[in-house]
Amino acid sequence: MRIYKILPRADWTAAHEAGRFEGSALDRQDGYIHFSTAAQAQETARRHFAGQADLVVLEVEADDLGAGLRWERSRGGDLFPHLYGALAASLVRYVTPAPLDGEGVPMLGDLS
Repeated sequence: MRIYKILPRADWTAAHEAGRFEGSALDRQDGYIHFSTAAQAQETARRHFAGQADLVVLEVEADDLGAGLRWERSRGGDLFPHLYGALAASLVRYVTPAPLDGEGVPMLGDLS
């Protein structure tokens, strides 16, 4: 199963160069990196990233993350993927731009 992380392109560029993503300020505050499933990602984009330009979406295979990945209840009682620890840049399968639509909501494209 693929899971997704939305973040500013500059953060991904820095993480790619460092070889690992340590998480956003919110991720570090919560103690884990927030991911979403394909079904959850668009609502995450709308709620948390509206109006933010130059975003990208990281696509990661959940099974590649090992024991650090936990599925925990969050918004609406849904299980969300949370990574306890850094994300190795080498595990990112795809990086896709997420331009804003006319209402300022990131468009994530076809996530599967």
